[in-house]
Amino acid sequence: MTKDQKDNLFSLVKSMTKSEKRQFKLYVGRLGVNDDSKFLNLFNVMDKLSLYDEVAILKNANIKKQQLANVKAHLYKQILISLRLSPSHQNTRSQIREQLDFASILYHKGLYKQALKILDKAKDVAIQHEEKNLAYEIVELEKVIESQYITRSISGRADELTIQAKELSQANVIASKLSNLSLQLYGLFLKFGYAKNQDDAKEIQDYFNARLPKYDISQLGFREKLWLYKAYLWYSFLMQDFLNCYKFALKWVSLFEQNPEMIHLNPVFFIKGNNYLLESLFYIKNKDKFKEYLDKFEDIINTPSFNKDENVEALSFLYYNVNSVNYYFVDGSFHEGLQLIPKIEKALPKYQDRIDEHHTMIFYYKFASMHFGAGNNRECIHYLNKIISNKSLSMREDLQCFSRVLNVVAHYEEGLDYHLERLLRDTYKYLLKINDLNEVQKEMIRFIRGLQDIFPHDIKKAFVKFHKQLKQYENHPYERRAFLYLDIISWLESKIENKPVAQIIKEKYLEQYA
Repeated sequence: MTKDQKDNLFSLVKSMTKSEKRQFKLYVGRLGVNDDSKFLNLFNVMDKLSLYDEVAILKNANIKKQQLANVKAHLYKQILISLRLSPSHQNTRSQIREQLDFASILYHKGLYKQALKILDKAKDVAIQHEEKNLAYEIVELEKVIESQYITRSISGRADELTIQAKELSQANVIASKLSNLSLQLYGLFLKFGYAKNQDDAKEIQDYFNARLPKYDISQLGFREKLWLYKAYLWYSFLMQDFLNCYKFALKWVSLFEQNPEMIHLNPVFFIKGNNYLLESLFYIKNKDKFKEYLDKFEDIINTPSFNKDENVEALSFLYYNVNSVNYYFVDGSFHEGLQLIPKIEKALPKYQDRIDEHHTMIFYYKFASMHFGAGNNRECIHYLNKIISNKSLSMREDLQCFSRVLNVVAHYEEGLDYHLERLLRDTYKYLLKINDLNEVQKEMIRFIRGLQDIFPHDIKKAFVKFHKQLKQYENHPYERRAFLYLDIISWLESKIENKPVAQIIKEKYLEQYA
């Protein structure tokens, strides 16, 4: 790992835009005494470096080694202050916090009525924008001022503040419990994956029900509903209940449509909700609805008024493009989808610092699968090698597993027999190392192990037998998801019926929605 990835200050400097750097220098230069300061020299040197180099920094910034840590800490703080002052980083949440700080200053100066006036306005804004944690903090400061000083600002003020504090506290407790549950379910997904059998499903169901707080949906605000739908969404994903995934993802997105002002305040949640909605529609193979919501998502993220900081821009790129690729997988339109690959691949380097390596590998797997479906086996192998050869990558085992299996199939399809025996052996060894194989993966191991001993004239019989074994899992509640990674059943049917795999998938899709 390179040094620049370890140094927080260097990463922060490199993340700044030209306008942010210009504003920082104006902010620092407001006092002439800062013009030749050590921290500004350090900033200028770091800005010119492409990689973090402490030797070059000490040489060019006129800083002694024992001073470096303190100067870096001071520069880090000054950059953050400058960024906080930037209009591009101002939002309702930061403005409410600022008003709370101003009121606190006025309170400590003994200007109690002025403080209460600011707090009352800030509280209205906080409640209006569902910032109930901040609203509760404001009420608590109001209580402090009212209890210590006889302001007589409003008759019955004590009762009013007490009721407000109680209502906000109850809403915050429910939101906290729901957000905890959502996070815990996501943690379960990362640790154990989807429910693999009835015992897993029962355990997840008991876990969910034991932690779901009692609620009255009519009493929930935007924030509480958002966490409720997220919790149910993750529960549905864990249970592989994709219809309910669609149901709660749609509720999530509709919540933002009913409260459009919240899109600007919570753009990340809005983007993620749309991603889960599209992912759910992909799983249930509803192409018309998928197209409808993909187009709506594209329109919104390309609207000039849509709040796009670096994080939001990267997430918009990631989710829109992954789902744009998925669109062509629904009915096997692989040839039509190939035009997306060079466009996405060309744009990926721009986001390399903001999109993690795992998601980059997901793109490569999608590209490989699309080329395979279009019959471009060598291109498929090219992208799979990027995944298989990435030894430093910590990615989910299922992605590595299906990449290796698809690699074997692509080599077989391309007639690259001189590699096949070694690939079969290596893939078999890798699959055996996986701790928690599902039944489809086990069947793949048995087939791959036996493939080496099958005579060419018996290969079609082997395909028919393997197809029969896998067919029983196609609609299995806990095994069917494996075919979303690699539709090996359609590939087997293409070999048995002597048709292109894209044609098989398209025929099955048309038959399903005829």
